[in-house]
Amino acid sequence: MTNDPKTVQPQSKLTSPIMSARALTKFWETPAGRLDVLKGIDLTLQRGEKLAIIGPSGSGKSTLLAILGTLDRPNSGALVIGDTNTVDLSDQELARWRGKSLGIIFQQFHLMPSLTALENVALPMEISGDSQARQKAHEALAEVGLAARAEHLPSELSGGECQRVAIARALVTRPALLLADEPSGSLDPDTGEQITELLFGLAKRHQMSMIIVTHNMDLANRCDRILKMNHGVLLNL
Repeated sequence: MTNDPKTVQPQSKLTSPIMSARALTKFWETPAGRLDVLKGIDLTLQRGEKLAIIGPSGSGKSTLLAILGTLDRPNSGALVIGDTNTVDLSDQELARWRGKSLGIIFQQFHLMPSLTALENVALPMEISGDSQARQKAHEALAEVGLAARAEHLPSELSGGECQRVAIARALVTRPALLLADEPSGSLDPDTGEQITELLFGLAKRHQMSMIIVTHNMDLANRCDRILKMNHGVLLNL
């Protein structure tokens, strides 16, 4: 057994949770006093589980997703994903780990406008030094039905196509955990349904766990479990 404090030895990779958050807090100091956004969040996600988090704007759900995605740090608490205690990693270590271990999909796509679809998907892998980045990016774009659009810029793609590129980028490293913030929120209903079908189909095919933050109850109801964020606290629905 290792003495490395940055790793946690699971009892079994088949039975242990893919993610465990304990007593996560997030607050900001303001001129009017401390603003508590997350108030001691406890959350466990099982391997292969699909979880939806709903709640009104300002309830803290996007902040929670950013912390679960290691894009932000909690003020206190523990976050173990796989066998990694993420709060113990340096920013540099965390960035490297995140690129290999998590897939994150944003409502507004967050594509680099000067890069083609292929280059957007390949970029994270190229940064990490993967010599097969472009080949894997081609395969990922084909999987989301965009092989013929690989050399197009985001400005030359529709909103649905941009979200497909974002999904390909999130899934190209085959992460065990996928996080999505309103993945269909900026799309028209028909395109949003197509994206939803694609996302759940790919997650099932690659046996990924998934957490989705959404206002869309039709989307939430497709998940195995739904939690509601209310004033910084997670509640069972």
